[in-house]
Amino acid sequence: MKDFNWKNPAMLLLAAFIWGSAFVAQSVGMDYVEPLTFNCVRSIVGGLVLIPCIYLLGKLKSPEERAAAAHMDKKTLLIGGVSCGVVLCLASNMQQIGILYTSVGKAGFITALYIVIVPILGLFLKRRCGWKVWMSVAIALVGFYLLCMVGGFSLERGDVYLLICAVLFSVHILVIDHFSPMVDGVKMSCIQFFTCGILSGIAMLIAESPDVKNILAAWLPILYAGVLSSGVAYTLQIVGQKNYNPTVATLLLSLESVFSVLTGWAVLHQKLSARELSGCVLIFIAVILAQLPDKKENKKAA
Repeated sequence: MKDFNWKNPAMLLLAAFIWGSAFVAQSVGMDYVEPLTFNCVRSIVGGLVLIPCIYLLGKLKSPEERAAAAHMDKKTLLIGGVSCGVVLCLASNMQQIGILYTSVGKAGFITALYIVIVPILGLFLKRRCGWKVWMSVAIALVGFYLLCMVGGFSLERGDVYLLICAVLFSVHILVIDHFSPMVDGVKMSCIQFFTCGILSGIAMLIAESPDVKNILAAWLPILYAGVLSSGVAYTLQIVGQKNYNPTVATLLLSLESVFSVLTGWAVLHQKLSARELSGCVLIFIAVILAQLPDKKENKKAA
């Protein structure tokens, strides 16, 4: 029988946990600096953190792995990293702007719509999903509604930004899915962050008034978001998505919202309603269902 692939889901699950637990740092950072400034600095920090990681990982590689890495197409690596960085820059800044005009709960729900958008976009790329994955997506969508939406749903200005953000994050996942099997994931992630940081920096200088004193005052949340949320988590996403079903990956990554709620309950002692708990349970069920192997696969592997 074929062994269960635990490494990819484990890395994606850890990425979701880091993102979910980082919401405190992100919200505190916004008290000192504006959105583009925050994204610019955190992205540059994320890229800088990965430079020594690339060096150390290179030293740990076997001679065979070094030889294979030397033959990797550097042009593909550069195109992949820049493409991911451009999409990440647009998505993260759209999300940050959208949050300014709408509630956090609604922002979480709309952003999580990428769990539906990814498989739909996949149909155009001739990547079909089985009924089990579609059922998981439907269950997760209901779960996110219960978890994030307290009142009624009405489309407002910020929601449009967040809908664009959800589409862009879906594109980001598919771009990673395309390039990650062909290149070194850590190197591509490093290029991604420097691209995102430079583009956010250009927009920052045009639209905002960055202050060095405010940036230094926000050093702790920026460092946390830059090192863990950016440098570590996004690299885990790229490596974890390598040769892995992108729709199932989105379900695992969507646990970010669940972990943010649970972290608020555990660390900040925020209360969880029965509705929110029901939403968390449904999302966990959806993720577990998506991970279960198909009967046909078991018969072939046996």
